[in-house]
Amino acid sequence: MLQIVIPAYNEERRLPRTLRELRRHVGQHRGVLGRVEVLVVDNASTDRTAEVARDADSAALPVRVVRCDRRGKGAAVRAGLLATDADLVCFMDADGATGLEAIEDAWRRVLQGADVVIGSRGMAESETEARHCRTRSTGAAAYRRLAGRLTPGILDTQCGFKFFRGDVVRGVIGAMRTPGFSFDVELLVLLRAAGAQVEEMPVTWVDVPGSTFVPARHGAAAFAELARIAWRHRELVRPVPGRVAVVGVRSPMPLPASAALSAGSWSAR
Repeated sequence: MLQIVIPAYNEERRLPRTLRELRRHVGQHRGVLGRVEVLVVDNASTDRTAEVARDADSAALPVRVVRCDRRGKGAAVRAGLLATDADLVCFMDADGATGLEAIEDAWRRVLQGADVVIGSRGMAESETEARHCRTRSTGAAAYRRLAGRLTPGILDTQCGFKFFRGDVVRGVIGAMRTPGFSFDVELLVLLRAAGAQVEEMPVTWVDVPGSTFVPARHGAAAFAELARIAWRHRELVRPVPGRVAVVGVRSPMPLPASAALSAGSWSAR
């Protein structure tokens, strides 16, 4: 079974379209994906987010609402992941910015041995359409450089699509403390320290209008969160000449049999 977590704060406008497209996509790929459930995390929304999520519930794609009263995307993702129990888990943004073909791509990579697969807009094969202003683009570049000190080798920590073996992510998510937009960095630090094999993959990504991230309001807080992550997990990150390495050695983590597919299922694709 696959459970998809969607954090949502005041997403009554964008969420319905995302859930419709997701239901259509899952229906078209049922033979590969099998059972799929969506967990929409209502992050203390003041609009009809929870209501539109419940309205989207159907036999074709069950949708469950998880309430998270602590504000912040990180807090919402944490609550959603803690509410899962499936062998395979992912989270994606409510705006549907990442192409849904990423789901099957990530699934295949997990079957081939990855514990964690993250979408990366920084890979040459990715197709991205961004509408950011120059100020936001400059800030994003600075953020990537600092985040890279904690997650060496990862090109894009902030893409809103990440796919996990359920047991692996549930083993570390309880230790994640970052409530805001920098939570991805802390989660990746914890996963690597636990020995998880993290793999990036190219994605198709479109900048959808209506983002709740406002650089003037959230930018400084995101940088401050990075500093707190570095301090909180200083024992997990140690400097070596010319770079920063995350402590941790991967241990064998066989995929549960219930999530496995035959090689023929993929060779036919």
